Amino acid sequence: MSDIKFNSMTHFEAVARLGGVAKAAQELQVTPSAVSQQLRLLEHQLGVRLFQREKRHLSLTIDGERLFQTTTQAFESIREVRNAIVRQRESFQLSLRVSPSFGEKWLAPRLAEFSKGYPSWNLRVDATPNFSDFETEVIDLDLRYGDGGWAGLYSDCVVNDLILPMCSPSYLAELRAISPDPREQLRHARLIDSVKAYFRWDYWLPCNGIQGARMTYPYRFDRSSMSVQLAKDGAGVVLESTSIAFEDLVSGSLVPVSIEFEVIEFPGYWLVCPSRHMNRRAVRLFSDWVSRVGKRDTDLARRFLADKQLRISFERRPHFGARDDKAAPMA
Repeated sequence: MSDIKFNSMTHFEAVARLGGVAKAAQELQVTPSAVSQQLRLLEHQLGVRLFQREKRHLSLTIDGERLFQTTTQAFESIREVRNAIVRQRESFQLSLRVSPSFGEKWLAPRLAEFSKGYPSWNLRVDATPNFSDFETEVIDLDLRYGDGGWAGLYSDCVVNDLILPMCSPSYLAELRAISPDPREQLRHARLIDSVKAYFRWDYWLPCNGIQGARMTYPYRFDRSSMSVQLAKDGAGVVLESTSIAFEDLVSGSLVPVSIEFEVIEFPGYWLVCPSRHMNRRAVRLFSDWVSRVGKRDTDLARRFLADKQLRISFERRPHFGARDDKAAPMA
């Protein structure tokens, strides 16, 4: 049985179900002689007669009937699964994995906009720090943070990250009471550490000519949203991104520490999936939407920071790995 070709079984099932070679040939879009050849091949492989041939009429033998009962059930199951896959492929169902802080602070506030444009969609969002294993998990795509280097996967940057030191207005007033020099202010500031950030204080401070800062970090978090919240509450200065804190900057609950410090911009958030997933219309539509919104919001953040007289320095690749809502493992 191991050498029996699936093609022969397909031809046999069609002839037995439809009651004739010509009808089977029409359904299979082959010639009648090709169907007859496959039947002879199958009978030869099995060593039994599957049909009684009387003039132009075919009837199943006992062995043929036994084989047909099994194959027709199997083929019907295959057809049902195939049809279900096709329906799902053409439907607007999407499973998305996103990092917790980015999902909460960036994606979730924009999903109402998405739902207005695509009201019939069924969207499932899984907020987790782990990247998807697309070979073992039923996930359509990830929104990942990193540098785009995922071998064997399609990736497209949808949001650039813009990093700057920020704090509450009340805490900035405390720092300015210490010194008018922003570098001196940061030497005395309580620094809130996002422990999985690409750009952390121990890299940023020396790059900005600040030595002797208190880097004992009284507050350390593996969630960017928690670091930002503590800074809003006036507990210290956070080095974070506009992707997480833009609304807080716009509302004034967070402010840049100083226009003397350049904003770091780099390609941050990426849509990632196996290339074959891009064949699904739902995946392509969501990808186009999130890319369009991401570029729009990146431009909006740039303009906002420029209005605040902040200069932006573009860097192609980040310097540190893994953060809660950013690099591998995704957070």
